[in-house]
Amino acid sequence: MNSPSSPGALPRIALLAITRQGVALAVRLARHWPQATVCAPARWAAPLAELPNPRRIYEGALRGEIGPLLAAHEQMVCFVSLGAMVRLLAPHLKSKAEDPGVVVVDEAGRFAIAVLSGHVGGANEWAQRVAALLGAVPVITTASDVMGTLAVDILGREHGWRAIAPKENLTRAAACVVNGEPVAFVQEAGCLRHWWPHAAPLPANIRVFSRMADVPLDAFAAVLWATADAAAIQSEWWEKVKGRLVLYQMPFESSQTVNEKADRLTRSGDEGQNAARC
Repeated sequence: MNSPSSPGALPRIALLAITRQGVALAVRLARHWPQATVCAPARWAAPLAELPNPRRIYEGALRGEIGPLLAAHEQMVCFVSLGAMVRLLAPHLKSKAEDPGVVVVDEAGRFAIAVLSGHVGGANEWAQRVAALLGAVPVITTASDVMGTLAVDILGREHGWRAIAPKENLTRAAACVVNGEPVAFVQEAGCLRHWWPHAAPLPANIRVFSRMADVPLDAFAAVLWATADAAAIQSEWWEKVKGRLVLYQMPFESSQTVNEKADRLTRSGDEGQNAARC
């Protein structure tokens, strides 16, 4: 069930282990996350008795546990081999918008692998959290992360941003970003640090504008538009940038238009576009 908790809140987590060593590793994580449900076979469940966590002890086949765990949780950390977990998950998968994040950890606790819903479901982030707690290596394979560029589908989510676009637009824009095609980012609200917190400069294919009217649309393969009032965007813009536009609705109470800041900086002699950096 992929219905993310509010920013800063811990999601509903399940820790699934099927061997003695896997249970020992799950117990280590459970001590840090007392709200997490720990699932293990009855044969190896004795160590769970000392935990305050909710417990799910099973006697039968593991495959019977997967559906209920996926339905009830937003994140799963599974001490199961990658191949076995893929086969167990396959019959239950729905879509990236619905599936929970799934992280797989090997028996020795050496690698924490983001397997399912790395971005929208948060598995990439949780692979890093798990790795930090176990002293493991996080394994993340999503293109935007390994290439050090922005993730279109979850941009600004930790600050309350909400992407508004057809699925096809999101997919196309994400592909443009990772393939180095020219992408315009129109930032009418918020700060650059809200969506580019890295110390490194922006990728060369992404150009920031403070007004949509300033964007030469024919020059860009995709347009990302952050605004405090997405509902006010006229339908003509969807036609002008057909198939290439992604809107981001920012929380009204935390937004301040870049244009206002640009005016102040322009009066002081700075470039207006620098206002996006706050």
